[in-house]
Amino acid sequence: MQQLFKEILTSRVYEAAVETPLEESAWLSERMGNRILLKREDLQPVFSFKLRGAYNKIAHLDASELEKGVITASAGNHAQGVAFSARQLGIPALIVMPVTTPQIKVAAVKAFGAEVILFGDNYSEAADHCDQLREERGMTFIHPFDDDLVIAGQGTIADELLRQTAGKLDAVFLPVGGGGLIAGVALYLKTLCPHVKVIGVEPEDSDAMSRSLAAGHPVCLDTVGIFADGVAVRAVGRRTFELCQKYVDEIVRVDTDAICSAIKQIYQSTRSIVEPAGALAVAGLEKYILEKQITGQTLVAVNSGANMNFERLRYVAERTMSGERQEGLFAVTIPERAGALKTFCNDIVGDRNITEFNYRLADRSGAHIFVGITVRNDLERESFSKQLHESGYLHTDLTTNELAKTHVRYMVGGRSAVVGREVLYRFWFPEKPGALSRFLGSMGADWNISLFHYRHQGGDFGRVLIGLEIPQGEEYSLPEFLSNLGYRYVCESDNPAFKLFL
Repeated sequence: MQQLFKEILTSRVYEAAVETPLEESAWLSERMGNRILLKREDLQPVFSFKLRGAYNKIAHLDASELEKGVITASAGNHAQGVAFSARQLGIPALIVMPVTTPQIKVAAVKAFGAEVILFGDNYSEAADHCDQLREERGMTFIHPFDDDLVIAGQGTIADELLRQTAGKLDAVFLPVGGGGLIAGVALYLKTLCPHVKVIGVEPEDSDAMSRSLAAGHPVCLDTVGIFADGVAVRAVGRRTFELCQKYVDEIVRVDTDAICSAIKQIYQSTRSIVEPAGALAVAGLEKYILEKQITGQTLVAVNSGANMNFERLRYVAERTMSGERQEGLFAVTIPERAGALKTFCNDIVGDRNITEFNYRLADRSGAHIFVGITVRNDLERESFSKQLHESGYLHTDLTTNELAKTHVRYMVGGRSAVVGREVLYRFWFPEKPGALSRFLGSMGADWNISLFHYRHQGGDFGRVLIGLEIPQGEEYSLPEFLSNLGYRYVCESDNPAFKLFL
């Protein structure tokens, strides 16, 4: 540990990276009842902290290694960090990126002079091809997080924080993927200022570090969430796990809505748009404050990156109101008779602002409506639910229902009278030209598709909702069929949003 601490102090990151500002956000501070400081790593030359570790590692290579060049596999910020560092040092760089990588990221890496090879539908396939090319070309592999010099490069953020605050801070919140950033920062802070809490933040569906710390050893996730792609790793590093186990105080897990809300809050505070992983720290900081009822402390959130696909902003904006607890989504059953809809709006909704209203005649006994209501907080949403109950309206709160928010709200149309023996699944598939056609081709023609919904959301993966009619006696073959497709999926056949509206 002493050697790693020394590596941080003698790091060469400032030959390429810059010391980023630590800015107080008056808006966030007032809103959260604490002094909130934002560490602006989104202002690095490659718009991400990853440059620090990549350059520090490459700058320490010997002459023969530098001459042969460097290689890595990455779909995001690490790729840009390696490419920028290689250009700075005048050496060759080869980056293997999945075919699904958005063009903006591919173009950014090429602009730094690196050779780019597109291979595979995901990081794992790209990494395997990278290993093959490394052996063929004799280039040095630059690991994105599980390397002491990479960890030391990221740890220089902690050195800046202590100089910028004179050590007068209570906690630092950092996004966690493979663990390189939080490992370096935690080691440095706990060595010099053990009173400062180091708190990691992970998405609920990409929580490899949280699960590893709970298990007492590194674990590998079966699947990872795709929204915050900058931290979407199935397994953390062994070295980073060891450091986090010793120096990290806590891991906070947040959902997609909270991340979207944090992106908006950072924009309102700085007029800058960070990527989902870059907003993780603020999302975790807010959740931590609410759960622990903290006031009057000095808290730092690291804005880790700003390589956002512009097309994804639509999805972020749609989910932000839920993340800020300012919208409640409900399925409400009203009598199917003339004037019932008007009565519901006048007597129940009243002066509340309606954000969304979907309805389609399904049968003559009762009408199911999908309605969004502006609320100020969870208590007001619960109060509206109570009012519905007291007024005799059957209803379901769909505010946290992922199926409802991603698909159903765009396709409310009533239940089909002719479909039979239907099952419903959500799928994720790599988003690239022709991907939807290939996905449909893989479904085959054995079973009838009774429902289908797809909407481009600007991410690396597409989301599809499919209903299948399964003939009697063929249920046994469904699990094998789904497994052979090779796509991540979730069964939604029992979801109330499906039963009510589709």
